[in-house]
Formats: sequence, C-alpha cells, structure tokens
Amino acid sequence: MTSEYSSAPTEGTRVTAATDGVAQTFTWEADARIEVRDLGGEVVIEANAAGLRTLAGHLLALAGDGVPDGSHLHLEDSNGLEDGSVGLVLERSDDE
Repeated sequence: MTSEYSSAPTEGTRVTAATDGVAQTFTWEADARIEVRDLGGEVVIEANAAGLRTLAGHLLALAGDGVPDGSHLHLEDSNGLEDGSVGLVLERSDDE
C-alpha cells in the first residue's frame, strides 16, 4: 500500500445499518488500512493487521444470526478503503 492519505474511517468509527429491521454494526480499528486491486483475473485485498481484523469483523457482522439474506456493505476508496482501490461489496447470500 503506497497511499499516503487514507480514506479509511477514523479510529473507533462505527457504522450501523439496518436491513429488514435488523441492525448491523461495522467497526473500523484504529490505523486500519485496506487496499483492493483488480489485476484483471484476480482481485488482491492487501491490508495491515488492523485492516484484516476490520474486514474479519465486517464478515462476522454479516454472518450473524438473524441477519437477512442480501445484507451487504459497500467499501470504496472514499469509504473505508485506501485511495485508488476498486470497490468491494461484502454481501450475505443464503441461497444455494
């Protein structure tokens, strides 16, 4: 990650979203850095330890009991990812 400026939310940032009346809280750890690159055949998610824990927390929030199918979180370079990152959508899909 070469970006000097981070678009990641600041320390202790929590975002609460509701889907079908179920609230989900997504939290960013202090100093989390997450960059997503499209290499034309594969996607690379590069993150420091705090960024990896942040992503893990987002995935666990979506995997929680009672979270409805289709719940999702959009991450973009202006919203949670390093500048220059391609967008990333984390979505729960319980359909087979």
